[in-house]
Amino acid sequence: MTATALIDEATKRSAVVWVAFGAERPKVAWHLWHDGALWLVCGGLEQQLPGAPGATRATVTVRSKATQNDRLVTWVASVAPVLPGTAGWDEVVPLLHAKRLNAPDGELQPDRWAHDSTVLQLVPTGETLPLQP
Repeated sequence: MTATALIDEATKRSAVVWVAFGAERPKVAWHLWHDGALWLVCGGLEQQLPGAPGATRATVTVRSKATQNDRLVTWVASVAPVLPGTAGWDEVVPLLHAKRLNAPDGELQPDRWAHDSTVLQLVPTGETLPLQP
């Protein structure tokens, strides 16, 4: 299996991943896998991901769904913010909104994200990190 296929299959099947921005420690994050990229919301009332604001690169670790302990792949991503009012926002925010469980403000959640949170697109660079024994 190619690295691209492994990243795609593992990430889309995983409900959460571990994401590290810069020198920060990896943090667990819920996400959406869509159109070959990982999309996530952070800040405000959403998940806190240190180092995410302004980051241009990240590492994403996907663990086995069966054991949650075995690392399947760690891949490197280029990171870009998705701004409200852009085509990317209009495409992905409804999908993220549908996936987000227990929204504290229900249908107003996307508006809150536009004001208080950051939506990020993480695109695989093709680089993976070696599995440690």
